[in-house]
Amino acid sequence: MQLVCIGAIAILLVIAAAEFLYILSLRNSIRNIARDFSEKLSMDTNTTVSVSIADREVQRLALLINQELKQLRKERLRLQQGDQELKNAVTNIAHDLRTPLAAISGYLELMEAVPTDEKGHRYLTVIRERTEALKRLTEELFQYSVITSASDDRNPTQLSLKSELEIALAGAYGMLSERGIVPEIHMPETDVRRMLDHTALQRIFSNILSNTAKYADGDLKVVLTEAGELLFQNRASGLSQVETDRLFDRFYTVENAKGSTGLGLSIAKQLTEQMGGSIQAAWEQGNLSIILRFEQSCEAQAE
Repeated sequence: MQLVCIGAIAILLVIAAAEFLYILSLRNSIRNIARDFSEKLSMDTNTTVSVSIADREVQRLALLINQELKQLRKERLRLQQGDQELKNAVTNIAHDLRTPLAAISGYLELMEAVPTDEKGHRYLTVIRERTEALKRLTEELFQYSVITSASDDRNPTQLSLKSELEIALAGAYGMLSERGIVPEIHMPETDVRRMLDHTALQRIFSNILSNTAKYADGDLKVVLTEAGELLFQNRASGLSQVETDRLFDRFYTVENAKGSTGLGLSIAKQLTEQMGGSIQAAWEQGNLSIILRFEQSCEAQAE
């Protein structure tokens, strides 16, 4: 009888050990499925989630996950194709508009050379202003489509943020002066250098300063810190927090930003992120702040 009890206990222990090992194997399989699923979501790959256990329910779970991953890839590909088609369409439209706009500008020059009365001169002035505005908008659309499609064409070099900012502010002097804006500038005495593309960086600064000219109430504060953070701050009573949150959205314009495509800050954001930086907007008590950050690269730190 005692032997029977001992045998029964031994069998139960073996069964318990087998169940314990099975549960461990099941947990490992579920953990592996979760890890694979997370990796597949972050990667553009056709590989599927694998299963290392012959459990019917676990295999069914993996099958359902792989079906959803396949559908997700189809949707991602469709969106990517749609986005590329939109960029191509914008590029083609902007390119096609250049020729007739150039012809219109040429005929305007001829008409302006012909003597006319005051009313005719006023009409020609309006046409000239509208034509120039359309040319600017067309060029901005074209540049946006090029910039968003050519992130690999950057040529980063060691640049001085201080010098680059001075160049940008000098270039924007006339535009800011027309609005009566005299910038208050604060820069560190030490040089702040980053591995960046000169053309892209100047485009970022130019678009931010153009945005300031649209919304500023007559002031501008520009601050560069030793940590590579740039602050562009101005009074902007015409804005709100809701509008500020959408300033980087494509084609978004605030009502008083006439003649704008709403692409300026969107282009700045694209270029900044392509170079590993970050940009954000904040609005507090009537003040609009554009904060631009470029962290020091590991290579630069090593030097």
